[in-house]
Amino acid sequence: MQNTQPLISVIIPIYNVEKYLERCLDSVISQDYDNLEIILVDDGATDDSGKIAENYAAKDDRIIVIHQKNGGLSNARNNGLAKAHGEYVTFIDSDDYVTNDYVSYMLGLLADDDFEAPMAMCSLMNVFSSTGRREDCGNGEKVVLTGKKCIEMMCYHDLVDTCAYAKLTKRELYDNVKFPEGKLFEDIGTTYKLFLQSPKVACGFSPKYFYVIRSGSIVTSGFKANKLELLEMTDKMAMDVKKEYPDLEKAVLRRQVYARFSTLNQTLNSGDPAVVEVRKELLDYLKKNKRAVLSDPKTPKRDRIAYFILDFGFPVYRVAWKQYEKRKGNK
Repeated sequence: MQNTQPLISVIIPIYNVEKYLERCLDSVISQDYDNLEIILVDDGATDDSGKIAENYAAKDDRIIVIHQKNGGLSNARNNGLAKAHGEYVTFIDSDDYVTNDYVSYMLGLLADDDFEAPMAMCSLMNVFSSTGRREDCGNGEKVVLTGKKCIEMMCYHDLVDTCAYAKLTKRELYDNVKFPEGKLFEDIGTTYKLFLQSPKVACGFSPKYFYVIRSGSIVTSGFKANKLELLEMTDKMAMDVKKEYPDLEKAVLRRQVYARFSTLNQTLNSGDPAVVEVRKELLDYLKKNKRAVLSDPKTPKRDRIAYFILDFGFPVYRVAWKQYEKRKGNK
């Protein structure tokens, strides 16, 4: 059995988050697991985030601060990885925070499997900043799954997610995996590649990572042309997964359809001719793949409801989605 106290690199990209950063860093330095290397990547912040990072580094010798020109989230994560010395790596976004056993919980999952799995994961607690409402994304179970099964579950939004955070990963898994720089939705282009390299994944579906959903974030803001990168990333994932696991064709198609619904939902308020054209393409794709997705017993209920409402026409769908968002607490 390997060392049960390995060095773990915690990589935190930072950009203009002075309001949230101390909460994040407090949750990291108070971990009940001490053998940490905490890498703060100041991605050209123009507020006091960089100063806050330096203040914490002065008090805790486990903290390393990298100041760089703004290169985006993927670039910051890649540069953090380049500096990491840990046997394992975990990412935390600087406006989020974690429980004090975030690291030890995932390391314990690996230990329970005699460190045979190169990767562990926990669940998220979604925190809606506008209302304070919390949503537990787990079910409390612990299980060891294959990487293939994780990809399948990820495609169906079944406990396993695409995010880079809330995972503890052997550092060498990233030797041939880099976050796509200059792109949005970089996690979708990355996490499945880690699963493809993992014969086993130690999963604990308890919420140890608090994911803060803010209005104006990439996820909740309106449509811009670069939002189409979600489709690009998802389609590339689908192609790579089908090449390795042809029997996951239905699963990846469901994820591709979900990506279209997600993008469609961000075009609802726009009358811009270019956006209207994008919307038409999205609707055509959804219609073309409707039968295949609805005939799949694993397709989530929310997809079935979305298709059902869309049958009444786009104007009805637009009203229904807005009502759903209000109830969910996004707004």
